Amino acid sequence: MSNSEATFGGTVGRTYRESTPPRAEPTRAPEGAPNIVFLVLDDVGFADLGCYGSEIETPNMDRLGGGGLRYTNFHTTAMCSPTRACLLTGRNAHAVGMGIIAEWSTPFSGYRGRVTKRAANLGEMLGEHGYNTFAVGKWHLNPLADATAAGPFDYWPTQRGFDRWYGFHGALADSYHPELFVDNHALDAPNRPDYHLSEDLVDRSVEMIRDQQSVAPERPFFLYLGFGACHWPHQVPRAYIDKYRGRYDLGWDRVREARLARQKSLGIVPPETELAPRNPGVRAWDTLSDDERRLFARMEELYAGFLDHTDAQIGRLLAYLEGLGKLDDTLIVLLSDNGASPEGGEAGAVNTRKHLQYEPETLADGLARIDELGNETTYSHYPQGWAQVSNTPLKWYKKDVHSGGVRDPLIVHWPARIGDRGGVRAQYHHVSDVVPTVLELLGVDAPTTYRGVDQLPIHGTSMAYSFDMADAPTRKETQYFELLGDRGIWHRGWKAVAKHEMGSDFEADRWELYHLDQDFSECWDRAEQEPARLRAMIERWWTEAGRYDVLPLDDREYERVAASVAARARRVSTFYPGMARIDRFSAPDITDRSYTITADVELPEGGAEGVLLASGSRFGGYVLYVKDGRLFYEYAYSDETRYLIDSDDVAVPTGRPTTLRFEFTKTGPRRGHGALFIDGRRVGSGDLPKTWPIVGLTGGLLCGRDGGSPVSDVYALPFAFTGTLHRVVIELAEDGEPDPVAEFRGAMAEE
Repeated sequence: MSNSEATFGGTVGRTYRESTPPRAEPTRAPEGAPNIVFLVLDDVGFADLGCYGSEIETPNMDRLGGGGLRYTNFHTTAMCSPTRACLLTGRNAHAVGMGIIAEWSTPFSGYRGRVTKRAANLGEMLGEHGYNTFAVGKWHLNPLADATAAGPFDYWPTQRGFDRWYGFHGALADSYHPELFVDNHALDAPNRPDYHLSEDLVDRSVEMIRDQQSVAPERPFFLYLGFGACHWPHQVPRAYIDKYRGRYDLGWDRVREARLARQKSLGIVPPETELAPRNPGVRAWDTLSDDERRLFARMEELYAGFLDHTDAQIGRLLAYLEGLGKLDDTLIVLLSDNGASPEGGEAGAVNTRKHLQYEPETLADGLARIDELGNETTYSHYPQGWAQVSNTPLKWYKKDVHSGGVRDPLIVHWPARIGDRGGVRAQYHHVSDVVPTVLELLGVDAPTTYRGVDQLPIHGTSMAYSFDMADAPTRKETQYFELLGDRGIWHRGWKAVAKHEMGSDFEADRWELYHLDQDFSECWDRAEQEPARLRAMIERWWTEAGRYDVLPLDDREYERVAASVAARARRVSTFYPGMARIDRFSAPDITDRSYTITADVELPEGGAEGVLLASGSRFGGYVLYVKDGRLFYEYAYSDETRYLIDSDDVAVPTGRPTTLRFEFTKTGPRRGHGALFIDGRRVGSGDLPKTWPIVGLTGGLLCGRDGGSPVSDVYALPFAFTGTLHRVVIELAEDGEPDPVAEFRGAMAEE
């Protein structure tokens, strides 16, 4: 029996005359089952929405809060992939194999980087109950090394319960030139001047709903929509940025104070709540120079515009559902996947990938490009002082299991079921509690087996009781946290937490103790006053860690990237024109080693031009191309530092088969010499005095064309090769290996 039909009775005789056919009926959703929409924001802090105290204009998310319930004691895992695994499965992240983001997997069961088949997700469960299921946007629940035309596809959305998928793998996306996939194959990035990813994701969401409702309006749908916003790069049309011009000139200290005051007036935090102290590295605003204040304020104007724009797209989706007459009977769950991000450092960045991974920017760099912030030529992020504002009134950030990393906004909207519209709920809950809430509302149980695989029990606790009982005590008893060695545990209103420094002794970590029922922002450490309670909490953490596959604690660096390094270990790779984009973690890794790129071509008598091979984007990449009859190799160390080698006055032959080659010879750490050859003849050369220490490319690898954000500014996309291109071969030499520690730190910075 398939998952889409149930078969009843029937008899089989020798012929159809003596037989009675079985009666098959489609599986139907439970009576009164609502449509379900999950809206997942990225790196948006507890205090960023208007209805949570922000000055940023988010009228559509505020409308959901005003028509539903706002939860003020809701928690995530402090990072993207683990949160999404909990959100979709109703189990704890380590127990399903996603204790860290997918790219940093290890062989231990809690960190495999793929959600175990023993944990069916909500898409899989709802499909068994008559729902159509759609995933749109960010997935990030399998390693990027899986994101190839050859798969493996086992953990892609369409093989994990979703009928359709349109979106992206990995942690982030360029909003103007994203690396998109549809169902199980890659798409070239749209090449339109008015394109923005957030708008596209809502367009595709509407399209999927429209198509389904046109043929099966009686069937409910589940839409899982994960925005790339507001993860860096912060990119949004200029009008949204300029809307906030001047609003942040007063600085992060005063904005944070104003947010706390609004939170108190809205009932988001208790009246006695205090601001946590400034995090280390956040300077007092009045100690900054005039130039620093001017740049940093503009970076927050950009962030505000990015979130405002995202809200506008959510508004379009709500308007569509309302137009269908479906809004009141749709259960909408809106949340952020973790706290606000500190990856911008003390001063933010114009090109965040370069800034974090291999070459910090200066204040002068930022000021020189202040008017570009938010457009397609920048890959920017704000300073961590604004991240702490986003997390008002809490301490620390994303990747920390203190409240700044794990306490996040949650809005639940379902007018047909929720009577206390605009209500605030303070019960302690966790992202793993969402699935059991949905199942209880539908009146169905999680499967004990799914497609022949025995299932883990649901770990979360339903929040449905809180819909009608505003002041009921939480039904949750305990929740552990662990991320990169940071540990925490909440139990009956108290929280113990330890911040771990990578490479240090776990036993030397200092545990803090907070009574969250009386200390919302973790300001008053009670560890010295209550040592017995702290010891009991720590022991409880070890018990939970053993129960949910958190162990062994592991803060090593190499093993976190060993799998991705191995995936790129092939020495010789052959590519063909017209092939689908290859992700950077599946492309040959030219980092800090010698290599050759060889193209077999034939130009017609009249000549030809175009890209032979392109990898990356304007923010970091390389491209081999023919233009004006000559051969070129261009290496973008960053969007500002580029190295160009051409074939001087030697033209590429026409009318016959020709071999074009670029050779890079490593001459020292992260530097080398490049040379171009036509049919074995050396025709041009030059030095590359700086090369990337790690894989720093977005945009993927393409053969016979460029796409997305162009590697070079000298041509217009796609600049497809107009001659005959038979193949391109990349051969890696044995004289260098990637630095796994640098790769880990780069990947950590990216997430």
